[in-house]
Amino acid sequence: MLKAHINTDLTKKTTAIDVQAFEEIYQKYASRMLTYALQILKEKEVCEDIIQNIFIDFWSKRETNTVENLEGYLFRAVKFQIFKYFRDSKFSDEDLTRLNLVEVSVSASKILEYQDLELAINKSVDQLPSRCKEIFQLSRFEHKTNQEIADLLGVSLQAVKNQISKALAAIRTDLKKEEHILLFLLFFSQYL
Repeated sequence: MLKAHINTDLTKKTTAIDVQAFEEIYQKYASRMLTYALQILKEKEVCEDIIQNIFIDFWSKRETNTVENLEGYLFRAVKFQIFKYFRDSKFSDEDLTRLNLVEVSVSASKILEYQDLELAINKSVDQLPSRCKEIFQLSRFEHKTNQEIADLLGVSLQAVKNQISKALAAIRTDLKKEEHILLFLLFFSQYL
């Protein structure tokens, strides 16, 4: 959710001709896009040109583009440009099939990582003391503010904050044991 919010903000700033936002987008995605392209083409110069052209096109259309999912937009652009390269170079159907297989495997890997993390978090949340668990679930899964939780449960605002901190610490400890801490920090870093 934080990731989507940051991407939306960057996209809005880019639409408003914000050079700094464009540079942030470039810094955040260019190397990942190049890595993705290299998994398919294995020709560094061609891949670098493709990524550069995508960003040039993105910048030139910044006033008319309405992008909802920035990461999806950029990676679809990479895939499209590689398809276009294959088509123009008259590559075989086998090469095009390989492109689809890489896309499927990358997507599947991300889904599995997320599912593993989600299971680990849910397992850790289930092990929390009942009041702590209830407050954490209201905060993180039902998206209630600390004040709303305090009012709902008839406890002080500080008690809610303490229970959330206690829950996050317990989850962090459990995830360290399962080596999911980096992904956890990405998802919940806005609350730490």
